[in-house]
Amino acid sequence: MSTQSPNPSNPAYLSDVLRSLFPAAVVVAELRKPGDLKLLLPAEAEYLGRAIEKRRREFVGGRLCARRAMAEFGLSDFPLRVAADRQPVWPEFLVGSITHTAGLCAAAVADRRYVAAIGLDSEVVGHVVPELWNTICHAAESAWLYSLPVAEQAAAASMIFSAKEAFYKCQYPLSCEWLDFHDLRVEATRWSLVQGAFAVQSTRSLKISEHADFPVEGQYRFHDEYVSAGVALLSAAP
Repeated sequence: MSTQSPNPSNPAYLSDVLRSLFPAAVVVAELRKPGDLKLLLPAEAEYLGRAIEKRRREFVGGRLCARRAMAEFGLSDFPLRVAADRQPVWPEFLVGSITHTAGLCAAAVADRRYVAAIGLDSEVVGHVVPELWNTICHAAESAWLYSLPVAEQAAAASMIFSAKEAFYKCQYPLSCEWLDFHDLRVEATRWSLVQGAFAVQSTRSLKISEHADFPVEGQYRFHDEYVSAGVALLSAAP
C-alpha cells in the first residue's frame, strides 16, 4: 500500500505505526495537524451543528483519516454520516473506528468479511492524571499500576484508559451497550514502554459476550507523546 493519499487534497496518510496494532486485514490512516474545514464533504458538514472550533477540526481530521483508509478499499469521497447514537455510519461492507486527541487523528478500517468489529483509541500519555485513576481502574488494575516503578505509572494508567476505550469502540456496534470503566478489567499480558499486549475481562455480564469470548486480546503502542490501543474481533469463517 502506498502511504500517500490518492486524493491530493487529503493530507491524511497511511500509518505503519498504528497498523501494527491490528491484524493484516486492517488499514489505518492518521493525521498530525488540524483538519481543514474546507475539506469536509457537504453531507458530513451538516453534522457539525454548534460544535466549538476544536471539535470541528477533530471531526474533519477523523473524516479525512477515514476517507484515506477507505480509499484502499476502492472508495473515494464517501461521506461518513453520523447515526442517532453519534456513531459513524460506515459503508455496508466495511467496519471502522475513529480516534482523536491533541495533535493526532486516526481511523482504522477493515473489510467486514474478515473483521467483525474494530476499536482504535489514542491518548496523550499523562493526560490521565492520578486523581482519575480510581475512577478508571478496577482494584486489580490499581494494584498492578502501583506495583510498577513510579516513572512508569502514568504511562500504564494511560494504556489502561486507552485499552478500555478501544474495547468499548469495538464492542458497541455489535452490542449497542454503554459500558462503565469498572465493567472492564485490563491486564497487561506483555508490558513494555514501546509496544505490548493486553487482555480485557468483563466484571459483569455484557451483551458483547454473545459475539466474543473473554478475555478479548488487544495491542498497545507508545509513540511520540501518545499511547494507542487497538482491538479487533475477527469475523466467523464462512
